[in-house]
Amino acid sequence: MYKEVSCCRNCPRRCSAKRNAEQVGYCGMTKEIYISRCAPHLWEEPPISGMKGSGTVFFTGCNLRCVFCQNAVISRDHKGEIVTGEELCRNILSLADEGVHNINLVTPTHYTEQLIPVLKKVKPHLDIPIVWNSSGYESVEALRGLEGLVDIYLPDFKYMSDELSSAYSSAPDYAQTATHAVLEMYRQVGKPIFNSNGLMKRGMIIRHLVLPGCRKDSIAILHHLADILPPDGFKLSLMRQYTPEFALHTPYKNLHRKVTDFEYTSVLEEAVSLGLDGYSQGKDSATAQFTPSF
Repeated sequence: MYKEVSCCRNCPRRCSAKRNAEQVGYCGMTKEIYISRCAPHLWEEPPISGMKGSGTVFFTGCNLRCVFCQNAVISRDHKGEIVTGEELCRNILSLADEGVHNINLVTPTHYTEQLIPVLKKVKPHLDIPIVWNSSGYESVEALRGLEGLVDIYLPDFKYMSDELSSAYSSAPDYAQTATHAVLEMYRQVGKPIFNSNGLMKRGMIIRHLVLPGCRKDSIAILHHLADILPPDGFKLSLMRQYTPEFALHTPYKNLHRKVTDFEYTSVLEEAVSLGLDGYSQGKDSATAQFTPSF
C-alpha cells in the first residue's frame, strides 16, 4: 500500500537514493518500512503519556548519526522487522484499541513519503491525536505533505552551533534546517491545546537535551526559540536524561560524563527567565534504564 521510493528526498539530506536492495539511503534503509517496537510507552512528557501511555511506533534507521544515540541498536544497527502499509495500519489501530492517548510515530522522517498514505487511511478511524516525534532535522517540503494528518509535533532542537552539529550528528546545517522545520510545524498545528485531563490534543512540544559541556549552546537555543516563536506557541521539554554509556567510544571527552547540576539548572533558569513554559527532568532521569527494549 505504501508509496514506492524512486529517488529519495524525504529528508534534508536529499540523498536521492533509490532505496532498494542495492542502494539504501543515508538513513541506511530500503523502500520497505521497518519497525522495531510497537507498544504503549509511559515515559514521554506528561501530556503525551498520561496514565495509559502513548501508542509508540519506533521506526528503524535515522537520517542523523548522533554519536551519543541511546537507540543506536535501531537507528544505526537497524534492528527491526519489515511491515507492509496494511500491516502498519492494523498495528496503529490495534494500539488505539488498547486505550493509548495518542499514536506516537518515533523517528519517522525518512519514511515520510511511505507514511502519508498510511496516515490518510487510519486518520478517519482515530479519535486520538497522531504525534510526529522526530529529530527536528526535517525538510519543509516533506512536512507540508503531513498537514492535516499530524496533530502534535514533538521535534528535538539539538544544536545552535554548526560545529557541534557537525561533530556530534554529521549535520552542519542542523540549526538552520530545524528552524525552518519548527516554523512549518507551528504553522500547521498552532498553539498547544489540551483536553480537560491535561492531555495534549494539538500543538507542539520542542525537546532539547542538555549535553555535558554544551551549556552555552543550550542557552543559545532557548534565546533562538524565544525569538522565532511566540512564548505560548509551544511547550519546551528540557531534558536531562543524557547518559554517557552510549558515547564512550567517541573522542569527545565531555560526552564521557553526565550533565552537572550547575549545567542543567543554569539552562533551566534561563528558560524560566525567557518565559518559556513546559517540562523539566530530575537527575534520576539520566539512566539507561529508561531506554526501551528493542
